[in-house]
Amino acid sequence: MSGHSKWATTKHKKAVIDARRGKLFAKLIKNIEVAARVGGGDPAGNPTLYDAIQKAKKSSVPNDNIDRAVKRGSGAEGGGTDYETLMYEAYGPAGVALLIECLTDNRNRSASDVRVAVTRNGGTMADVGSTARMFNRKGVVIVGKEQEGKTLSEDDLLEATLEAGPEEVNDLGENFEIITDPNDLVQVRTAVQEAGLDYESAEVSFVPSFTQEIDVPTAEKVFKIIEALEDSDDVQNVYANFDAPDEALVDA
Repeated sequence: MSGHSKWATTKHKKAVIDARRGKLFAKLIKNIEVAARVGGGDPAGNPTLYDAIQKAKKSSVPNDNIDRAVKRGSGAEGGGTDYETLMYEAYGPAGVALLIECLTDNRNRSASDVRVAVTRNGGTMADVGSTARMFNRKGVVIVGKEQEGKTLSEDDLLEATLEAGPEEVNDLGENFEIITDPNDLVQVRTAVQEAGLDYESAEVSFVPSFTQEIDVPTAEKVFKIIEALEDSDDVQNVYANFDAPDEALVDA
C-alpha cells in the first residue's frame, strides 16, 4: 500500500492547489450533477450526493454553483446533461497499470482524448480487463491529522471508526486514509463525523492490489501521461499501481 499512499498524498495536494482550478471545478460540478440524477437532489437521503457536495466545498467551489448543479441533476432546473461513466485501461512505461475513469456525454470524444493522451506520451491502450483486474473497488475516506489545534493519532482514528469496519488506515503525511469496503463507506464517514472529526473527502475509488517500484525517469514519464489525461474534461480520475521514489513525487 505504500506506493498507493504516496501517490494518494500527491494527488490530494494537487487537487487542493491545482492551478487549473476552473477545470477542477467543472469536474466536481459534473460529479454532483450525476449524483443528484441517480439518487435524487436531497443530500440527506443521497450519501453519494452528500459526499460529492462536501468534496466540492473543500475545494472552494461556490455554493451557488453547487446548488445549480443539484437542481440540474435532480430535474428541478433545466439544462442538465446526461453523463455516463466509462472506464478505459492502459499501460504506462515499465508496464505501470492505468485505470482511467471518465464521465462524459460523448463516448467518441472520450475515447479519442484518452487514446491521444496515452499514446502520444509513451503509453499503450490495453484490452478490457487487462489492468482493471489489478485494482479493487474500495471506499476511501481522507481525514486530516490536524483537528482544531489537536493532532489526531492513528489509534484515535481507529478507535473512532472501529465499529464501522474499516479495513486499514494509511498514513499519508498530513492526512490519514481509511480504506473500507464500498458498502461501508457511509458508515465509516458517519463514524468520523460522530467522533467530532473533520474529513477531507469520502468516495468510492479504485485501489491497486499491488504496486511496482519505478525509478525517477520512469515516474516522470508516467506523470506526463497522467497530466495529459487529466487535461481532458471527460477524465474524472486516473488510478495507477506504481511506487515512485519520494524525489519523483515532490514536483509531480
